[in-house]
Order: sequence, then C-alpha cells, then structure tokens
Amino acid sequence: MTHGIITAALAGFGTGLSLIVAIGAQNAFVLRQGARRHAVLAVVAICAVSDAVLIALGVAGVGAFVTAWPAALTAVAIAGGGFLVCYGILAARRVLRPTPGAALDTTGATAGSRRRAVLTCLAMTWLNPHVYLDTVLLLGSLAADRGDLRWAFGIGAGLASLIWFGTLGYGARLLSGLLTRPSAWRVLDGLVAATMVTMGGMLLARA
Repeated sequence: MTHGIITAALAGFGTGLSLIVAIGAQNAFVLRQGARRHAVLAVVAICAVSDAVLIALGVAGVGAFVTAWPAALTAVAIAGGGFLVCYGILAARRVLRPTPGAALDTTGATAGSRRRAVLTCLAMTWLNPHVYLDTVLLLGSLAADRGDLRWAFGIGAGLASLIWFGTLGYGARLLSGLLTRPSAWRVLDGLVAATMVTMGGMLLARA
C-alpha cells in the first residue's frame, strides 16, 4: 500500500510539474517579482495555495462524480488521456518549431506595492480559464483514475506547484538569465511532451 501511495504521489508530482512549467503570464510575473525581491512570499503563497485549492476541488469533485457513476470513469479517462496526448503534441511542436522570441520576458512592469502585487497575482490565477482546465478538470480526471489513491496523486501535484513557484520566486536571481533563453524552454517543452504523451497513452490504454 505504501508503495502504491508513493507511486501515485510521484505521478501527480510529475504531471503537475509538467503542466505548471509552460510559458505564461503567471510564471513571468512570479519571476519578475522574485528578480526584484518584491512581495515574493505573498506571490508564491497565492500561486501555490490557489493551485492546491483547485487541485483539491478537482480530486474531490471528479472523484465523487466517478464514485457515483462508475461507468463515467471510462469517459473521464478517454477525455483526460486525449487532452494529455494533444498537450504533449503541442509541446513537441514547440520543440521542433519554436516561436521566435519564445521565452519568459522579465523586463515588464511589476507591481509598485504589495497590495497591487497581490491583486495582480490573484487576477492572473483565478481569472485564467486555463488554470481550471489544468487543475480541476485534467488533474481531477487523472486523480480519479487512481481510485483510492487519488488524494496521494493530488498531494503530489500540489507539492509540485509549491516547489515550482518557490523555486521560481526565490531562485529568480539565478534563474532569470536561464529562463529568458528560448533554448531552455525547448528543453523543458521536450520533457513536458514526453511526460504528457506517455501518461496520456497509459490513460487511454486503461480506458
């Protein structure tokens, strides 16, 4: 049982990390705040806690739905697996055909006050439809596929979010130079593509 919990948690960690590291406004904002050492703790906490809440909602909600209608597990697995494979293909496409200038821009304006930083971070997190797709629907469906181990999967995904945003915020001084290079994101996208296609294929196979 312990081995199963660890395996589920590691799967959640890997999947969560693969979804979080995509280039986006939220990551750029956290990196800028970290590089300028402004409201870093508040920003990192908002991002990590928000992800944890949304992941928990996904694990509980989708898990309850599947428990009530066991036949829905196949539909959830097919939908989640198909999305993962498509996500992986898009990441692989970015590796083979990178968009010119594809990297995190850390030179934009940052918040002038802690309050503004908090409000901006909350808006980027909770007003972004993509975050609900990643956390509530996608991670929720993948967790549901784990059955009784779905919460271990969810904890792993939440831990990935905490580590990523913490590293991005507090390691920004060291990471900013690296993450502004398109080649670094091509490597990350390659890892994301491999992880997403593999997990999506496994989910579809079980369905």
